Amino acid sequence: MTALLGQDVDVVFMREALKEARKAFDEDEVPVGAVLVVDGRIVSRGRNQVELLSDATAHAEMICLSAGAAQAANWRLGNATLYCTLEPCSMCAGAMFLSRLKRLVWAAPDLRVGANGSWIDLFLQKHPIHTVEVVSGILQEEAADLMRGFFQKQRKKNEKAD
Repeated sequence: MTALLGQDVDVVFMREALKEARKAFDEDEVPVGAVLVVDGRIVSRGRNQVELLSDATAHAEMICLSAGAAQAANWRLGNATLYCTLEPCSMCAGAMFLSRLKRLVWAAPDLRVGANGSWIDLFLQKHPIHTVEVVSGILQEEAADLMRGFFQKQRKKNEKAD
């Protein structure tokens, strides 16, 4: 990773995921972003598109994993790291196991549906065929601030509608 000149690789790629989250924020989506990295390169990006697509499964992670698998022409992502601005839900965690993802790095906890300890911890369970290495808390405050700002904006919008 000499190209990063000593910068923390996880911070660099989490900043890219935050860019995707900001795009979601601007599109009135819950601001979650993700990037998939293989060999030090971003191979796919994703952001929440639940509202746009009217699809509860259109999470940033799902979109990013699908795009990465399509780009690789292989559903197995055993040499990839997924950077996500929010702790994944159980659906996204399941997709990570099924995709054979090597590593997950996430920023802020999701107290409502987080599947890495906030609500449940699927990654703690011994999976019969795969283990995902997990790192959490990278740029947590930036990601959490973006989420708080989004929901404050939504509340103000709803107050004006009343």
